[in-house]
Amino acid sequence: MAVRTVERLVALDATSGATSAMPAVREAVRRIPELSADARTLRPQGGDRLAALAELCEVIGWILFDAGRYRAAHRMNARALALAQLCGDRWTARFVLLNDSMLKAHTGAPRTALETAARVGGARALPARVSTLVLIRQAHAIALLGGDREPTDLMARARNRFLDGVSRHDPPWAWWIDLNELLGHQGWVLARLRQWDQAIPLLHEAATAPGPSYRNLFTAQLLSALARAGAWREAQDLIAEIAPRAARIGSVRTTQTLGRTASHLLGKPGTPAPLREAAAFLLESLPAPEGSGPS
Repeated sequence: MAVRTVERLVALDATSGATSAMPAVREAVRRIPELSADARTLRPQGGDRLAALAELCEVIGWILFDAGRYRAAHRMNARALALAQLCGDRWTARFVLLNDSMLKAHTGAPRTALETAARVGGARALPARVSTLVLIRQAHAIALLGGDREPTDLMARARNRFLDGVSRHDPPWAWWIDLNELLGHQGWVLARLRQWDQAIPLLHEAATAPGPSYRNLFTAQLLSALARAGAWREAQDLIAEIAPRAARIGSVRTTQTLGRTASHLLGKPGTPAPLREAAAFLLESLPAPEGSGPS
């Protein structure tokens, strides 16, 4: 049951977004009592069952995060990590740590995000795709901590590791780390450093490439970069493309970012009137705000 539920949740998240997957998450929690039990009491379940439950908790933690349920996401990540450690599933444990590092960076704890990413390593060198993710998480955290040159160096190293290609040592979950994911994060890190001329083309390439629903976040980051760079016409054109479909965006992280950018444009002196009107329309078009408490 856990394996089938993972497949269903991953498909829902990729096609429709995290908020659309939330009813299925609630149903899974109702149907699978182990998702609410103390992880330590599940040891007799056996390694395969524990590994399946750990993977399911990881997927649910990701969906809760993208649906804006940050405290619940952290708790589910902790459960996934405990289950993975019980059965010795180091790859799922590493994936959970990488997800939790991203959550910590997003919720204003970059130092904790950096420490969490550092826990992914081990005695042996990590395969290329996993190493790529570690470097990306470190780059975001250090950029948030005020780093200047180091985040760009880390992203250059991430790109080099990505170009090493997939190996037989990469875990099964590494399939989604593709070039567009890398480009989007590279542009996002550069935007954190206010290097707009380099950030905007990378974010544009990632945002306009076909991909899963959660990559709408790169579109939101592109709009933010355009607004803060003073690229008024480009920002207005992008809002005209986003606003008609804004209500259907299934990522609260994305809609929160869009809302902050629209509010920034409305409050910024010198914003041209047509762009101010577009920003107001975008705010009206966004889904109603979701709470960030437990679901």
